[in-house]
Amino acid sequence: MEHQHTTQDHSKHEMNTPMGMEHHDHHKMMIDDFRKRFYVIFTITIPVMALSPMIQQWFHFNLSFYGSTYLLLALSTVAFIYGGLPFLKGSVDELKGKIPGMMTLIAVAITVAYAYSVATVFGLQGMDFFWELCTLILIMLLGHWIEMKSVAGASRELELLVQLMPSDAHMVMGDMIHDVKTDSLKVNDVILVKPGEKVAADGIITDGESYLNESMLTGESVPVKKQKGDKVIAGSINGNASLQVTVSHASKDSYLSRVIKLVDDAQKTKSNTQLLADKAARILTITALAAGFATFFFWWLIAKEPLVFALERMVTVIVICCPHALGLAVPLVVAVSTALSAKHGLLIKNRTAFENARKITTVIFDKTGTLTVGKFEVSRMKSLNSSSDEKELIRIVAALEQNSEHPIATGIIAKAKELSVEIPAVTNFKAITGKGIDGDVEGKNIKVVSPGYLIENKIAFPENYTSTDAETIVFIIINNELAGFIALADKIRSESYEAIKTLHANGIKSILLTGDNAAVAKSVSDELKMDGFFAEVLPHQKLEKIKELQDKGEFVAMTGDGVNDAPALAQADIGIAIGSGSDIAAETAGIILVNSNPQDIVNLILFGKATYRKMIQNLIWATGYNIIALPLAAGVLYHWNIMLSPAAGAVLMSLSTIVVAINAKLLKVKTGF
Repeated sequence: MEHQHTTQDHSKHEMNTPMGMEHHDHHKMMIDDFRKRFYVIFTITIPVMALSPMIQQWFHFNLSFYGSTYLLLALSTVAFIYGGLPFLKGSVDELKGKIPGMMTLIAVAITVAYAYSVATVFGLQGMDFFWELCTLILIMLLGHWIEMKSVAGASRELELLVQLMPSDAHMVMGDMIHDVKTDSLKVNDVILVKPGEKVAADGIITDGESYLNESMLTGESVPVKKQKGDKVIAGSINGNASLQVTVSHASKDSYLSRVIKLVDDAQKTKSNTQLLADKAARILTITALAAGFATFFFWWLIAKEPLVFALERMVTVIVICCPHALGLAVPLVVAVSTALSAKHGLLIKNRTAFENARKITTVIFDKTGTLTVGKFEVSRMKSLNSSSDEKELIRIVAALEQNSEHPIATGIIAKAKELSVEIPAVTNFKAITGKGIDGDVEGKNIKVVSPGYLIENKIAFPENYTSTDAETIVFIIINNELAGFIALADKIRSESYEAIKTLHANGIKSILLTGDNAAVAKSVSDELKMDGFFAEVLPHQKLEKIKELQDKGEFVAMTGDGVNDAPALAQADIGIAIGSGSDIAAETAGIILVNSNPQDIVNLILFGKATYRKMIQNLIWATGYNIIALPLAAGVLYHWNIMLSPAAGAVLMSLSTIVVAINAKLLKVKTGF
């Protein structure tokens, strides 16, 4: 309810107030409220139990004094009003929406227990249920507190997306530069983007050139060279040169803002799968109320038993249906499974997604940073000169590349550091336009060039030279002789092979979805023997691809690590974020893989099945004991002198809670953890 936004709300808060923040704050306030109510009721429950005649009978002690009954009434009244208020309010909402469930059953149980107990204080024959009232409220508050904490923070993704946009921009006004708020920018304003800064608005470069890192937004793994006339996207990160940009969209219409809206819309239209416990509670509510009133009218009007007897039977029936165990059946399993999985690299944020992991038929993998390492790395190198080996080759190439911001240079420098080579100085450094770089190192002329340079200068490619679509190759020429080549690629993770193989073994399809080009996507898909790929896909298209598969009846899990994946992660039936990626992807997803290991996806699915089984067991026990207890409470064996007293009913109900708690603790995972 509380996370529904109107379109007007969306536009109003889009930039200034992060969407979802109000819901996030409201969620936190509700957690704090349940925690506070729990501790207050816990404090009240201790003296209530000590003063309750039923408890005193069980434990063979006596504690009574002048006015103790009225003190018991006063304490229980506070518990009923203060502790029961969230459930009473919730039941009103459920009944207004014509979907009676857990809140309605709790409200009925505590109201009946309170009203009956008050009546006993003022003369009705029978034993009060004040202790039962307080413990029911206490356990329900605990169950809801655990439940809400397990999904706390799940609506921070919109806030984090908005944080990608810098709050200020440098506006160029003639010869002056003024800092202005990003949301005040209009079409045709000119802004300055300094080195290392985030671009404040979509626009066209009017001056300067630089490499921009757009991977968080587009999924393209390599920083993109941008020069005069090129488009830039708000939220992308500038390299080492200043740019002047003419704004093409106001902030509310920017690419990033559209991504924000996609996430928001996908969150809202996400499957509202009702919790199993709520479904069980709905059935139990109808059963409890029907059985309770039927019992009352049978004994009073048909069997002509005294009113007190009929009331006692009705209260016993409704009390025995009190969902102590039901209220904890799912939250306890969630708490145990969340803790257990966290130890093994799975962070569960959305329990519904986790429960549904068993249904997955297709897993969609983002490429960059998920199946691959996510960095441009040296994949192989070959020296063609017998007088120098590969280590020497990387040493002299690193000398030229050390002053460059190009991603190829970054990969080569990283390799040089890995091999612990000492990088020499370079002189007469210059760029060969569009083809490479040139310079002198230790008295030798070195060129690092593209395959195009070799073709243009009629230099023969080395024998047995092969390249793949997934690689970028640079050739090294020393004193005008071809000396070797270095291949760079975004390497496939070693764990990816086994992950895809295991998914296939479990009858689950795997599809690659990436912003990279088709050649790269095909090579990765073929290498891993995946079931297919979608390439050159933008964020809104990723979301559409997910919808297409869902329309075909597939239950889709999406894995990703960038902002570009956020809408798709939100749209998927289950969103799984690779933990090393962006905060936004992690917040949008229902489940996070801390160790960035694709094999954990398989563990997740198997663990989800084990957890679901445990929940079903708990729900069966939490409701199933009613099959025996409810008829006994109603008095079906009364003529054989077999009847469940209110006290015995309360004990049986409490016992079911203990069984549910123990069963949750027995959750084991047989997934290779």
